Amino acid sequence: MQGANMLLDEPVRLTSVLTPVKPKVFPSLTKIVGTLGPNSHSVEVIQECLTAGMAVARFDFSWMDASYHQETLNNLRKAAQNVNKLCPVMLDTLGPEIQVHNSTGGPIELKAGNHVTITPDLSKAPSSEILPIKFGGLAKAVKKGDTLFIGQYLFTGSETTSSWLEVVETSGENVECLVTNTATLAGPMFTLHVSKAHVSLPTLSDYDKEVISTWGLHNSVDIISLSHTRSAEDVRELRSFLQSHGLQDTQIYAKVENTEGLDHFDEILQEADGVIISRGDLGIDLPPEDVFISQKTAIKKCNLAGKPVIITRVVDSMIDNLRPTRAEATDVANAVLDGTDGILLGAETHRGPYPVDAVSTVGRICAEAESVYNQLVHFKKLVKHVGDPMPHEESVASSAVRTAMKVKAAAIVVFTFSGRAARLVAKYKPPMPVLAVVFPREGSDPTKWRSYGTTQARQCFAARGVYPLMASTEEAETGGLTREEYGIKLAQNYGRSVGMLKPYDRLIIFQKIGDSSVVKIIECDSS
Repeated sequence: MQGANMLLDEPVRLTSVLTPVKPKVFPSLTKIVGTLGPNSHSVEVIQECLTAGMAVARFDFSWMDASYHQETLNNLRKAAQNVNKLCPVMLDTLGPEIQVHNSTGGPIELKAGNHVTITPDLSKAPSSEILPIKFGGLAKAVKKGDTLFIGQYLFTGSETTSSWLEVVETSGENVECLVTNTATLAGPMFTLHVSKAHVSLPTLSDYDKEVISTWGLHNSVDIISLSHTRSAEDVRELRSFLQSHGLQDTQIYAKVENTEGLDHFDEILQEADGVIISRGDLGIDLPPEDVFISQKTAIKKCNLAGKPVIITRVVDSMIDNLRPTRAEATDVANAVLDGTDGILLGAETHRGPYPVDAVSTVGRICAEAESVYNQLVHFKKLVKHVGDPMPHEESVASSAVRTAMKVKAAAIVVFTFSGRAARLVAKYKPPMPVLAVVFPREGSDPTKWRSYGTTQARQCFAARGVYPLMASTEEAETGGLTREEYGIKLAQNYGRSVGMLKPYDRLIIFQKIGDSSVVKIIECDSS
């Protein structure tokens, strides 16, 4: 094939499709978030998902109750132990969602050209003429000509299971709408989305607070995905609530899914630990032709800030099918080339019949994209953005990545307490794994440290290319080793056990010694 080995510097390096990526220890450096539900509930399926590359487990509390999610989480813990992996728990809040509860359970036919009334009168039975909602402020939030979207299968693009409504008039608390497309609403619940309108519901609902203060606290959740984040104040409110309930270590990922969130994106990014770009909801608030630029801009801003960014709604066709469409596969790859740190799978793993295949397929696509990702271009842009003089720790972290590239290191080993140093290295998107050796802070409870992971270690899994290893100061002292010697030994033993390292491979060590940050190059021993 002529030109098959052609290389280009910008924007990616092209390699031949006839030369597949070599098998890797990790399916991809890009992290995959899997939503656990009816079709990914058992220990066996969760175990397969973890092996296939699921890095974060998402629990969506808009479905099922706390007891069901607790059973799923217990199964996750068993599966994680079986495959000897840590897996962070992400709790996804409900937020200011307006829902129609289909008390009858039967399908509701909406026909194009007909009218339907949306009412807060819950005594009304849902039908093709009337849809009751548990919110009395809709009539004040909308005006004639506004667009509403309703459906159980949120924003998949399937016009047969969801409907677009146009506001005709408001009367008291009722909103009369014109049905613009024929659809069958099926299932016990449908979500109603109001396009480009401010809904006077709190971002952190009373239901969310109850779930976080009970289920979340009981399970010491690692990450909370704050749905429908509209301002930095939303993040600050959740942060304060977490601190008041003993969850000060829990990270907050702001889920941006409307124009309000985009308008305040910079301030949200400053407050949040990470960002989730919810393209399904954005595709309702924005014209289709504007979604891509919002995604690319958001990813770029997150990359420059060094905060993880995750995108959603990537392989919707895998909710029902074994393979994604070609457009979806290309979309996933382009997101990786844009710099996304993670891919979130929702219904694909939650209720789709092929949860494991969804994880493995997306992982393979990500790996292919990573093989042509131009890390050098990203590195140069990032260094230029940070400017001179660089903060001391960032300067050394970027040097660690540059050195690893130059000497073709097999991995970068980072010693850390909080995971911050590992995330700082990951910011520069090295093409090799980052092994975060997470040490306990002085004075921490060693019995807790030895339990099912720790928040700090598990949270590292959400960052691109970072894989945490839990270290023990006691084991180091028992073996007569310094912290550095023990950490290097731990990393090498792990690397050899999973086939990542072989004798004489080079490792880059990044650590803090006192007030100094240090980078070292070592060679793996031959033992």
